Amino acid sequence: MDLSFYSNFTNTLAAQEAQINRLQQQVSSGVTVQTPDQNPAAYETAALANDQISQLNNDNTTQAAIQTQLGAANNSYNSMASLLDNVQSIVLQALNGTSNSQNLNALATQVQSASQQLLSIGNAISPNGSYLFSGSHGTLAPFQQDASGNISYFGDSGQGQATIAQGQTANTLVTGDVFTSALAGDGISTVAAATSNTGSGQILQQGLVNAGTATAFQRGNTPITVSFSGSSGAMGYTATQNGATIATGTLNSDGTSQTSLQLAGVDYEITGSPANGDSFTISPSRPQSAFALLSQISNALANAGSTPAQMAQTNQVLNQGLAGLAQYQQAVTTAQARNGVTLQALSTASAGNTSQATAAQTTVNNATAVDMPAAITALDQTTTALQAAMKTFSTAQSLSLFNYL
Repeated sequence: MDLSFYSNFTNTLAAQEAQINRLQQQVSSGVTVQTPDQNPAAYETAALANDQISQLNNDNTTQAAIQTQLGAANNSYNSMASLLDNVQSIVLQALNGTSNSQNLNALATQVQSASQQLLSIGNAISPNGSYLFSGSHGTLAPFQQDASGNISYFGDSGQGQATIAQGQTANTLVTGDVFTSALAGDGISTVAAATSNTGSGQILQQGLVNAGTATAFQRGNTPITVSFSGSSGAMGYTATQNGATIATGTLNSDGTSQTSLQLAGVDYEITGSPANGDSFTISPSRPQSAFALLSQISNALANAGSTPAQMAQTNQVLNQGLAGLAQYQQAVTTAQARNGVTLQALSTASAGNTSQATAAQTTVNNATAVDMPAAITALDQTTTALQAAMKTFSTAQSLSLFNYL
């Protein structure tokens, strides 16, 4: 008996069933190429594009983490700025006539409280659970206070670079520089009155007259001493540096105008009435932590005397503190601006990554996506053909002639 009819028919049914299974998979998954053997070129194109999409998604995840970190830092910067503004108001209040010792002690307490608030800001916890301002030492509290009340920084300036887009990285770490790096005084010099002064004079910075000379002085190590000699109405001053006289003059004696003195590229103003033998030291500015600055201000307020000479020395410290606060206010503004630049770069990179991911997905779809209407039509036609073939086979099998094949 010839069995080729059965064999051919069975093969045809198997092919149709395989075709139906393949079409059903394509319709359900939306993908026409699922293995390399189905279409090697299309499979490779889709695989490469999917790898690109995965990398772009990873980059966007990194961007989101950095944005969260920088957002937390910005909140801390805002809190620090408000705190510094508050301390500035306290210092101005003290300089504008708050001479009662009880009031000054109350102001000192407020500044001490601000220092503890600043410590809390500096030891803020980031969204990922590490210390925000520790740099790469995320598990270590960056600012720690010793038994004497001095606060030191135990973080670092580490840079943690992460990829945010093809060929582009961003720093994932935040350091405590904004709490420690500003220069004391006006950023060029600090002026200190001798503790032995008996007059009511002060020397205050007014601004630059020669930026190059001022910068050279700040970077140097040689202070300037301004000393006073003479009597009331005929008081003279002498400025010396490294043993050499660099300026001399006589104070204005009309009682209405201050004496201007230009030294090392900076314009200074002599106020009040220095006494014979009084002196001031003008030193190059050095970094002073915000905590040390607040401590200096609170100590000056807490230990203010009542004599004109004592009040002048207190005010000298407070004026230098006011200048130092301006340096830190600028440092916070700079940190916020730097954050803004990074956040803008992250936003731009994210938009670019999303655009590239969309284009890559289009490539995947073009290479492997099913033409759904055509696939459904083919599935319906193949299913109908299979059903018709099986019905025909069943009818043919019932004919008596088949029994003799």
